[in-house]
Amino acid sequence: MKPTDLRGILHYIPQFRERTFIIAVDGAIVTDENFANILLDIAVLRSLSIRVVLVHGAAAQIKALAEEQQITPSDIDGDGITDAATLKLALTAANRLTHEILEGLSANDLRAASTNALVAHPLGILQGVDQLFTGKIDRVDTELLQTLLAHGIIPVIPPLGFDGEGRTYRVNSDGVAVAVAGALKAIKLIFITTTDTLQHQGRGIRQILVAELESLLAQQSPGFTPEMLSKAQHAAAACRAGVQRVHLINGRVDEGLLAEVFSNEGVGTLVYADDYQQIRRALKKDVRSLLALIKRSVASDELVKRTRTSIEKSLADYYLFEIDKNPVGCVALHVHPELGKGELACLFVNPSHENQGIGRKLIQFVENKARELELRELIALSTQAFTYFQNKGGFTEGSPEDLPPGRREKYEQSGRRSKILVKKLR
Repeated sequence: MKPTDLRGILHYIPQFRERTFIIAVDGAIVTDENFANILLDIAVLRSLSIRVVLVHGAAAQIKALAEEQQITPSDIDGDGITDAATLKLALTAANRLTHEILEGLSANDLRAASTNALVAHPLGILQGVDQLFTGKIDRVDTELLQTLLAHGIIPVIPPLGFDGEGRTYRVNSDGVAVAVAGALKAIKLIFITTTDTLQHQGRGIRQILVAELESLLAQQSPGFTPEMLSKAQHAAAACRAGVQRVHLINGRVDEGLLAEVFSNEGVGTLVYADDYQQIRRALKKDVRSLLALIKRSVASDELVKRTRTSIEKSLADYYLFEIDKNPVGCVALHVHPELGKGELACLFVNPSHENQGIGRKLIQFVENKARELELRELIALSTQAFTYFQNKGGFTEGSPEDLPPGRREKYEQSGRRSKILVKKLR
């Protein structure tokens, strides 16, 4: 799906309307030439009644200012010691960036406001070392942010926190994004950075369950670079704080934000909770989706043609594989209880999601269902995918005699000469 394809986007609007996205932009991206396109993407989100909060970093700008002024900063990222000179650099860099962002949003007819929504206190003394002007977020002023959002205003939050005495503290922008996302019960947190995906041991991660990510982080050598480690840790923290989906994308990719939000494939990394993928029984409202899914395979003679009536007649036999509530695969289990046999039928995975193990998951799902029903044997018919059933599903070639009488009659009448595949369950 092209990100600009309205038919594709429309599928997501009911899920996202009046919900909150937190977009966390690295400082290096704010000054990139593609940032203007990101602001256009944000304008699209707002036009669809999606609430947006923009959090930005300033590490790249602090580094540049330090070099310009020949100052050695005590910390770049906001998670180490911040001395007075570095705090001054952070204030200058953050305020400049906030102003640039407000200008860009205004140029796209978007109302926005810089906020002091982060209530912070000093991080204090850690292992005997005073962290000076590095802060820790006490709370997020959700009332302020919700008021702005309710009036269609995009809050812009710099990596700065303020205490009750008016003192300013440097805070890590990734941590700010997580705190704000949790406080506002955002459904998405999107990190926009300079890499295509979250990198682990030099390999890009496209999708990962938060429990799996935490398992990697718990290893003695997690395999993340320092920058990636921060993103991975904060992504996991966001999920555990109740954020449904955390994304990481390259801010230098045109239309990357829309492509990540409005397609199942995405362009970056998705960290998700347990409910991201599911296999569920098909409902009457799903019949159109089922027919649309298998249309291409029917045309290529991989699957036998099914009518709306025939599907509705045995609808309880059909299951859908969903990603983020979007069907990308299907399967059916037709049961012959008197013979202790079940037929695995209508197995299909959308080409955009091939080679992701979805077919194997559907086969395993049907096999588990068949065992629950105490069936002794599973059969499948295939004209083109029989080697897949044999290699991935553990099926062996059978004969027409393995088919139930009524099914054998249909088989012979069809003239398709499908391979008959059998798997013993006990």
